[in-house]
Amino acid sequence: MSADLTVTPLTPSLGAVIGGVDIRDPGAKAMALIRRTLLEYSVIYFRGQRLGVDELETFSRRFGPMVRVPYIRPLEDHPNVIAVLKEAGEKWISTFGGEWHSDFSYLELPPVYTLLYAEEVPRGRGDTLWADMSAAYESLSPALQCRLCRLNAMHSGHIYGAARPPGARTSRSIGISRNNPEADMERAHPVVRVHPESTRKALFVNPVYTTRFEGMSEEESRPLLSFLYRHATGPAFVCRFGWEPGSLAVWDNRCTMHFAVNDYDGYRRLLYRTTVGSEQP
Repeated sequence: MSADLTVTPLTPSLGAVIGGVDIRDPGAKAMALIRRTLLEYSVIYFRGQRLGVDELETFSRRFGPMVRVPYIRPLEDHPNVIAVLKEAGEKWISTFGGEWHSDFSYLELPPVYTLLYAEEVPRGRGDTLWADMSAAYESLSPALQCRLCRLNAMHSGHIYGAARPPGARTSRSIGISRNNPEADMERAHPVVRVHPESTRKALFVNPVYTTRFEGMSEEESRPLLSFLYRHATGPAFVCRFGWEPGSLAVWDNRCTMHFAVNDYDGYRRLLYRTTVGSEQP
């Protein structure tokens, strides 16, 4: 571990930039600090890294077993890696991850961590935002906390399914499988999730994959879900990261949502993404 290793928080509880380490060979002490910082701040960032896809996979495995996600085509020679690409000529379309969400929450065992490495990004564009779902829960009134702890929410991958509603066109540069009837199946997860390491409670609902509360219709569920989404994505709970080539983000899907800003029409943007671990909420 370098003597110059630093941790610079972006907000009091969400997001921290770690400097002074080459993550191709971080060493045991640096890796222990990286894991502690991720647990404390839920999303961590590194700048100035030089990673090939093989090296990204090697670093990803330091957090646990890699997971292949459904409905998204991986790299042909690296089946655990997704290329998040939007070409300069792809204009007036939505971007991958361009709504608030927690990755693949509709799975029986949703993923624990996501890693995203920037290969080519337009200067000052294409930022990503994260929301602190633990702090958002903790700021709610005790009465509402109590109510939410008794509820399950239904999650579905319906955006990939046969019943997918019409929406904005997405990038042709990412291979997304559509019209999968199995994606329309709903799974129930607790609305309030307890982190197994920190023991903090966090909201576990998101606008992309959460369809309704268990035992309630979508119409009945909409007012409370809409309130929770507005609350959790308010300025007090959000941090923003500006990408540069060589930047890497690692985040905990159990206690965050994230959102990719689509402000780079006319520019090419390429990042590589891996998914690590799976866990029953």
